[in-house]
Amino acid sequence: MQGPEFDLDFKPAHGQAVAVAEDVQRITVNNPGPFTFHGTNTYIVGRRSVVVIDPGPEDAAHFNALMTALEGREVTHIAVSHTHRDHSPLARRLKAATGALIIGEGPHRGARPLHQGETNPFAESSDMEFAPDVALSDGAKVEGDGWRLTALATPGHTANHMAFALDHTGILFSADHVMAWATTIVAPPDGAMADYMASLEKLLGRDDRLYLPGHGGPVTEPGSFLRGLRAHRKMRERAVLERISAGDRKIPDMVKVIYASTDPRLHGAAELSVLAHMEDLIEQGRVETDGPPSLLGDYRLMPGGAG
Repeated sequence: MQGPEFDLDFKPAHGQAVAVAEDVQRITVNNPGPFTFHGTNTYIVGRRSVVVIDPGPEDAAHFNALMTALEGREVTHIAVSHTHRDHSPLARRLKAATGALIIGEGPHRGARPLHQGETNPFAESSDMEFAPDVALSDGAKVEGDGWRLTALATPGHTANHMAFALDHTGILFSADHVMAWATTIVAPPDGAMADYMASLEKLLGRDDRLYLPGHGGPVTEPGSFLRGLRAHRKMRERAVLERISAGDRKIPDMVKVIYASTDPRLHGAAELSVLAHMEDLIEQGRVETDGPPSLLGDYRLMPGGAG
């Protein structure tokens, strides 16, 4: 099995509304970084009456660019895929300016409760003030003038992550669940690997033709790309089991080997990704540790766990 072929050839055109499909424009925030690539993508869907998907961070330049692109059009809805600060906070200012309804799965929450003494490493990245006007359930429909979105619950990156399908077009706004430039961060306690893998399987059951993600360029062959992502995660799972078999007991020691070619600045995120795999492997009964799983837990294979 081969992993996905990532596409790093993306021109962000910061602050400009770029047509990416019929009645769909993208404006990329100028907030590049190791977790955002060239910046967060905001999408405008519709003609005279529109929905804005993932308005982005509280950023004055991006707000002004967005309002310029929206001039002469009515904004009826602001759809938020999830509650990380690079996606959701600007929804409040945009609502105040337009009167649009904010829609999303719900407030920020973890995939599981914090263990005793545990801190959330991504707490400062979470928009704890987010509260949608309309909370969406899986499969909910939202309609406007000439467009209809279907909300698809895709937890994994966060517990409240949603993708939005633009009905009758084959287009899916995949947010941070599937991106062409890199694999998605799945970091406990916000995210969960079992949820992420189940969400991949859910999307594999669809026949979308184009993904427009939260960062980077489009995914033009979603089926094969999803299969590559699934294979990549299974490969990482095998690598974790191999490191335990080789004698590694702590996650930081495993990361030094598994992610030897990865930018060391990302090793902290890699440790959390391995922790997500470890939680899943413990749930599967293949790995054990004393107490709740943690970055410094002492991990051991269960009998037959490596198979």
